[in-house]
This record gives sequence, structure tokens and C-alpha cells, in this order.
Amino acid sequence: QVQLVESGGGLVQPGGSLRLSCAASGSVGSLYVMGWYRQAPGKQREFVASITSSGISNYAGDVKGRFTISRDTSKNTLELQMNSLKPEDTAVYYCNVLVPPRSFWGQGTQVTVSS
Repeated sequence: QVQLVESGGGLVQPGGSLRLSCAASGSVGSLYVMGWYRQAPGKQREFVASITSSGISNYAGDVKGRFTISRDTSKNTLELQMNSLKPEDTAVYYCNVLVPPRSFWGQGTQVTVSS
């Protein structure tokens, strides 16, 4: 049983930066994968970035070099630092925790990149 709450979304100009946070509560355990996904209106939810309980990270090709995923075990949070934002990054961003065979989602936070 895991609950996730995202925060940090908002409106930013192209080329700007935002930092998203995900606060986790519940029995995550010691073996898991935490990640960020995003969904634009009329489109499928897509993978953005992930990090394992051992600290191994992975990124979608179109965000590699611009986004950085990290976790703070002392605060039980997951972060996504987003730099050089583009209009096509506009979406609702969701936090996810995979504890096989179970998966948990947050409620999402809106990111809008526009001038």
C-alpha cells in the first residue's frame, strides 16, 4: 500500500526550468522502481525517467541530457529536474512506483511550457 503526491508543476517559458517532487508514503520496501510518466491530451501516457532502489537511472530519448531524476531516501521523495524545457514537454506528469507485481500512481501535476 503506497500513496504518492506530486507537486512543482506550473507555467514556464521555453528554455526555462522546473523541479517536480513526489512524496511517497506507505510500505515501499527495499526493492522497487520509481519513475515519472507524462500524458498530453489525446495521447497515451509515456515514460519519461526512472530510478531503481539501487540508484540506476534510465531516461526516454527525448529528455536525456535535459532532465535528471533523483531520490532522497531521508525525505522519502522522488524528484525530476527539468531544464531547457520545450513546448512539447507540456503534459500532466505522474509519479509511479513499481513494487512487483504491484504498481502505484500519483494524481499528476500539470506542466505547461509556453511563451
